[in-house]
Amino acid sequence: MEDACGLALLTSQEMGEADRLTIKGGVPGIDLMERAGAAVADAVARHVRPGASVLILCGPGNNGGDGFVAARLLSQKGFRTTVLLLGSEAKLKGDALRAFQSMGQPTGVLNAEAVDAALCEVDILIDALFGAGLDRPLTGEVAAIVEQVNGSRLPVISVDLPSGMSGNAGAVMGAAIQAVETVTFFRCKPGHILLPGREKCGAVSVAQIGIDKVVLDKIGCKTVLNAPALWIDEWRIPGAGGHKYSRGHALVFGGGIASTGAARLGAMAALRGGAGLVTLASPPSAIAVNAAHLTAIMLKSVKDEEAVRDLLSDARYSSVLIGPGFGVGGRAISFVETCLEAGRSVVLDADALTSFASDPERLFGAIADSGSDVVLTPHGGEFTRLFQDLAGLDRLSAAREASRRCGAVILLKGADTVIADPTGYAAINDNAPPWLATAGSGDVLAGIICGLLAQGMPAFEAAAMAAWLHGETGNEVGPGLIAEDLAPALRPVLARLVEKALVRNDKKTDMTLSFCKTPVL
Repeated sequence: MEDACGLALLTSQEMGEADRLTIKGGVPGIDLMERAGAAVADAVARHVRPGASVLILCGPGNNGGDGFVAARLLSQKGFRTTVLLLGSEAKLKGDALRAFQSMGQPTGVLNAEAVDAALCEVDILIDALFGAGLDRPLTGEVAAIVEQVNGSRLPVISVDLPSGMSGNAGAVMGAAIQAVETVTFFRCKPGHILLPGREKCGAVSVAQIGIDKVVLDKIGCKTVLNAPALWIDEWRIPGAGGHKYSRGHALVFGGGIASTGAARLGAMAALRGGAGLVTLASPPSAIAVNAAHLTAIMLKSVKDEEAVRDLLSDARYSSVLIGPGFGVGGRAISFVETCLEAGRSVVLDADALTSFASDPERLFGAIADSGSDVVLTPHGGEFTRLFQDLAGLDRLSAAREASRRCGAVILLKGADTVIADPTGYAAINDNAPPWLATAGSGDVLAGIICGLLAQGMPAFEAAAMAAWLHGETGNEVGPGLIAEDLAPALRPVLARLVEKALVRNDKKTDMTLSFCKTPVL
């Protein structure tokens, strides 16, 4: 199980600050560069044997300096190295200049003609052009060179980030190198996890080059990789003296007779996710069809918001899910507002979100007035309906701003799901397989969140844990997955999580799991 201390994702600016603080603390910058270059050289050696021909493309900054170090070390190990430099040697300075002077071999000028000639003779490339230092899209000859490299189909090891990729957003800036492996330093960046950056990076290895993790305290990083160490401390394994009521009662609202399946998927997921009891509330016309499909889940008939209010007067209901298969319109709006007024933890998904598309502020006001834990789980289309002006932002920035604006936790669904809270703290999920892109999958995710909220987990941790469980369950089922497979497959995933947690803590009888609560330390 991952140590929480390794989950921090640093923006390019934060990584620059980590370097600065380390150097200020007495570690020479050239030492950091030497270790970085050595890690890159080691990566090359994992892909090809000594004697292979290596082309190193170097930029004029510290990324190029890492490349110079790698070139020197590879030459010493018997590799045949060719170095092409973007720009003039006279423009090199600082540690990059020192690394260049220590390299001890001539360089060629990096242009399309030189690259074309070199590509015919090399076995592998090192991309040490820009890394995190890029602040504008690649254009002109440099963009053309990137396309030359990608067109060669030769393996590329990128230093820090594939050149042309945003470290903060994972976006391609004009053109970007396609790497087979990216060697980054100290901590990953959001761009290593967000798409399409994750695909551009290939395999990502993180080299520790002498930066002490205590610098993270000073940086105040607010982005993390979603993994068990992030939320496990807020999850409780049922104790020997527990009972179903101590595990919470989730209430799921469903739609009419023609659209009952989505709510049932959510209800089953809430139960499998650990809620002690689950009730599915639906219009009278849908009771019979729901009863034909459900056994352990209880049923309630509700006609209008007054019936909802009466139902939620029972304090034993601890969390609510509304939206999947519910129907769009005024009835959904009134039901959502009634649920929020009741002060329960609420998950809003699908139709519950789309119903407020013409008046998002009405929803945001109801959330603010509720004072409760609320999670919104939009996919891209639903997100745009509620936050039209944020559609042009990268996913991480968009989720953060949306959460701040609406006052709820946002789980922005996708292959790179982002979970953000109103303080700006955010997690990126990376374990979801493509098999999850199927009808009803999101309903299951919403149900897992509702089940975890029913057990008393805070909203952010419940959403993050649910996203991770959803991904792991998708991997458990694999190809051919349909949404109905997911809830049953939670069993082995949860069993492994419990086993690892108990082994980690070595407290077989203590059901409280204790992990590092601050994942950036």
